[in-house]
Amino acid sequence: MQQQHADAPASPARFGVPDWIRAYQSGWLKPDVVAGLIAAAVVIPKALAYATIAGLPVQVGLYTVFVPMVIYALLGTSRPLSVSTTTTLAILTGSALAAVTSGDGAASIVTACATLTLLSGAVLVLAGLLRLGFVANFISEPVLVGFKAGIGIVIVLDQLPKLLGIHFAKGSFLQNLLHIVQGIPETSLATLAVGATTVAVLVAMEHFTPRAPAPLIAVAGSIAAMKLLGLDRYGVEAVGTVPTGLPAVTLPDVHLLAQLWPAALGIALMSFTETIAAGRAFAQTGEPVPQPNRELLATGLATAGGALLGAMPAGGGTTQTAVNRLAGARTQLAELVTAAAALLTALLLAPFIGLMPHATLAAVVIVYSVGLIKPAEFRAIIRVRRTEFVWALVAAAGVVLLGTLQGIVAAIVVSLVALAYQMSDPPVHVLGRKPGTNVFRPRSPEHPEDEVFPGLLILRPEGRVYFANAQQVGRKAQAFVDEARPKVVVLDMGGVFDLEYTALKMLIEAEKRLSDSGTALWLTRLNPGVLEMVQRSPLGQTLGRERMILNTEQAVARFVK
Repeated sequence: MQQQHADAPASPARFGVPDWIRAYQSGWLKPDVVAGLIAAAVVIPKALAYATIAGLPVQVGLYTVFVPMVIYALLGTSRPLSVSTTTTLAILTGSALAAVTSGDGAASIVTACATLTLLSGAVLVLAGLLRLGFVANFISEPVLVGFKAGIGIVIVLDQLPKLLGIHFAKGSFLQNLLHIVQGIPETSLATLAVGATTVAVLVAMEHFTPRAPAPLIAVAGSIAAMKLLGLDRYGVEAVGTVPTGLPAVTLPDVHLLAQLWPAALGIALMSFTETIAAGRAFAQTGEPVPQPNRELLATGLATAGGALLGAMPAGGGTTQTAVNRLAGARTQLAELVTAAAALLTALLLAPFIGLMPHATLAAVVIVYSVGLIKPAEFRAIIRVRRTEFVWALVAAAGVVLLGTLQGIVAAIVVSLVALAYQMSDPPVHVLGRKPGTNVFRPRSPEHPEDEVFPGLLILRPEGRVYFANAQQVGRKAQAFVDEARPKVVVLDMGGVFDLEYTALKMLIEAEKRLSDSGTALWLTRLNPGVLEMVQRSPLGQTLGRERMILNTEQAVARFVK
């Protein structure tokens, strides 16, 4: 039933009273409220830090926790998913805004952010209406691992100057790295001490008290130190004035649409990829399965709604969703509680946020961005397949050397090239029979006892055989034929789910060459679609029923006779 519901067409008309509200149980109220408050203690400080990654005023982080969370909680299908923003979305947003604002002032960058966020939301909504939820699958896991690692490296380097208290004009990755090295002698020791202390607190609490709201404690401690110790006298820079109250309505600038739509496509893709991954990862047995097309609509409307009220592009975050789930969240009410906490913070605590040192925000960003760089995943990839490890490295290098927006394009291109490469070189196995059974399996050194039959060569191609790989499949099969010089070649077609016309023509030509050299071609285990296609071709007339056999065991029995 869940699967049927998941595959149903996504439509705005289906948005009514949320299922979780209709099915709400009184026993869920306390764990939802507690989880929402605990998640807020983690999400709010991180959202403030992510706003600075994007080059936006810190209060934008609060607005992103508030508006998108409320909208998603009412429309989304994942119960534990916590929707605000992520490190990946923040760095993509910052790159896009930097390209169109160039230091034109706070008002200009906020307007550009509203335009970008609205565009990103519109892309997600349109993708949901067109049922494009499958698109996220076009970024392979190794490429995604590399892409996120590249993002992590870029973010850490971007935040190091704030941690050191040095200033320089931003450039490319290599230029920034050189400036940091050259600026080390000018490091503000007081600023470095604040940042290092924050890092130490976060790391220690994550290790020894993982359930405690480490970002909240670190931020609160730094604000208290700034106020009580007068750290500004020692050169420690603070965030500065943060407006109190509700966000003002910000209208997009239509003149920026043409410049920002490519970035909006990349942000939308990453938003959906991270959202659906987090939603699936933390779904429990008995809960609704996240529905990709409905998630596109919900996340898109959440992002577009936040655009007009000062938010940046939104999406589900893995870390904050994990906190929400581990804290006991049962439904989306926990997300509404987190949003309410963000609203109260904007109304009451903004003056205190203004006292926060920039070094503290930088430390929070660095600690949680380092988690994007996962050497263990790179090691796991290389143990399985070296080629895919290279794809991961290429994706990481694309982000670091080309830039984040260009990097996401590189990541998609690498994924598609990888897919094309895999599809263009399908395996062709030589089969042997497991002794005493009717099981045919690829011959290997691990099974030297498998039975073979002199004069008979059994080959099994796998996958879809079509114009891009037909010649390669033919070359592999011909190499085995040239080596074995059999009287009969049996093609076990059980692994071929589709045979395109070019491949069929190649098979017709191969049968003629084999026949001219005195070798017969038999086909076995054709699925209905492939069988019908062969029967309607000249190959079917040539082979007849005698050489299109139900299964490979029958072919062996006929040959042995």
